[in-house]
Amino acid sequence: MASNVVLVTGVGGELGGRLLVRLGNNPDLERVIGVDTAPPPRTVLRRLGHAEFVRADIRNPLIAKVIDSAGVDTVVHCSTTVHPAGPARRTAIKEVNVIGTMRLLAACQRSPRVRKLVVKSTAAVYGAGARSPAVFTEDSELIPASSSGYAKDAVEMEGYVRGLARRRPDLTITTTRFTNVIGPDVDTVLARYFALPVVPTVLGFDARLQLLHSSDALAILEKATLEDKPGVFNAGGDGVLTLSQAIRRAGRVELPVPRTMIGTVGSMLRGARVDFSPDQVRLLNYGRVVDTTRLVAVFGYRPRWSSEAAFDDYVTGRGLRPVLDGEQLAGAVGKVLAAVR
Repeated sequence: MASNVVLVTGVGGELGGRLLVRLGNNPDLERVIGVDTAPPPRTVLRRLGHAEFVRADIRNPLIAKVIDSAGVDTVVHCSTTVHPAGPARRTAIKEVNVIGTMRLLAACQRSPRVRKLVVKSTAAVYGAGARSPAVFTEDSELIPASSSGYAKDAVEMEGYVRGLARRRPDLTITTTRFTNVIGPDVDTVLARYFALPVVPTVLGFDARLQLLHSSDALAILEKATLEDKPGVFNAGGDGVLTLSQAIRRAGRVELPVPRTMIGTVGSMLRGARVDFSPDQVRLLNYGRVVDTTRLVAVFGYRPRWSSEAAFDDYVTGRGLRPVLDGEQLAGAVGKVLAAVR
């Protein structure tokens, strides 16, 4: 059964805003509503088509009135934040991730019109560690890297989604676990990290990274909205990059430091809005790779961009130039080394 009235959360973000534009210009949809606490950028507002923006907070129970009054039949939950643009207030983000999801799912449960839910989740729910499997499948145990980080929020959120599925077995629920999304317009801690002239790494580690281009992430969410694709799906580009390979491809210079000093380096870089949270550090230590067989065979989508191609497009789109000035480079490295001693 085709979707007619779609509600998209988190449209103030890059991915949610682009999805709102894509759906708003689809003539087969009767109505498209985007909600967030702040409006999308003007570039998005100018291209909305027949979509509309409603300023609403999913942490407020009034979100149920928005869903009921509009006759929403499909909800796309893009509000979750697991890869922030930089150091942010943890409490506020956790409230949106956890409390907001609870309120939204409660509204979906009570509404007789809602028949489909699409949830943007993250592969970070698998965690990252020395004992992690080489490749995670959708059936792997969910063990976030830390007990209080953004990945832990995603594990809680997915628990609420499974609870909703038990209470409303008639719903079609799609959960997409994205690897780190990257692209020319994506602003995350990882994107800022690779833009640093001198990139600090943990001495003795060279993690494997699997990336997903933002255009592929958008296409997956759109397909899940327009078609019934129930289940949990890992989503990531083909292939992997090691951390050292990515640094070289970005034209940056790697600066290995002992693990005990990474906190000091992280505090120095907060001005550049690069955060070394426990989740982030474990990713950069051990990496994370997921199996996307189910995405291709069951969901019916193969990412157009490999991890390598997605990263190269990020480098080109950001206009990153190789660090070539030896004198400036030596000075920067010297300052970092002096600070961590």
